[in-house]
Amino acid sequence: MSKGKVVILGSNAERIEIKGGYWGATGQYLNETVVPAMALIEAGYDVVLATPNGEPPYIDPASDKVEHFGGDEALYARAKDFYANDPAMKGRTLRSVLDEGLDNYAGLHIPGGQAPIVDLMQDQQIGEILRHFHAKAKPTAMLCHGPISSVAAMPYAREFRAALIAGDTEKAREWAKGWQYAGYRMTVFSATEEKWIQDNILHGELYFDMPFALNLAGAEVSTTPEDFAPYVVEDRELITGQNPRSDHPIAKALIAALDRYRAQSGAAASMLATA
Repeated sequence: MSKGKVVILGSNAERIEIKGGYWGATGQYLNETVVPAMALIEAGYDVVLATPNGEPPYIDPASDKVEHFGGDEALYARAKDFYANDPAMKGRTLRSVLDEGLDNYAGLHIPGGQAPIVDLMQDQQIGEILRHFHAKAKPTAMLCHGPISSVAAMPYAREFRAALIAGDTEKAREWAKGWQYAGYRMTVFSATEEKWIQDNILHGELYFDMPFALNLAGAEVSTTPEDFAPYVVEDRELITGQNPRSDHPIAKALIAALDRYRAQSGAAASMLATA
């Protein structure tokens, strides 16, 4: 019997704006998607993958490598097969999840790769989903660039993103007012980690880095002094991981949070039944 359903919110972006009016290739990271998904299923939870257009995310080629699976060829092959063939990874629209009813979901996870910067952080349906999970204090995990999606909960997420791209810090701060996660401790892909990606993979510079954007919005962002070291921060219902190597730790933290939430919900239901 399933312990409950967890929705993985994926991106459909395949390219990202970089300074100079250019575009760079992007996508979602394979390990950040499948490692938590497989762990959730093994722990007894059902997984649903949902994206803005209903198609499975485009996997960033930079992530489609055995090195992101600890050099374990068998684990890498299993992950690729899981993403390609498991029914949980087939994808459905965000709208279908909303229409089904968010009360049917116990938790959510947002993987990274730079893709969420493009669509998820300004998607109104993502904002609606996040506001529900925040209001209900349901376990909410975001990994690597995934935490930038949290700004979608803002009343003016699109305007906030546009101000960041324009370099208008004061305007961005104004648009961020009313953000549900202001004051939360969190982590995200660091500026120095981003520079390595920009120099070696993207070959261009993004308009803003993730810690700057989240701090500007009102979060309390911390990152490790050692680039690409695993790091997870938990604050209330929110669980954030810094980088791809935080995939296993964030999966463990999310499952523990879901189990606690399930136990608390069961206890509350029992009290109501006997009242």
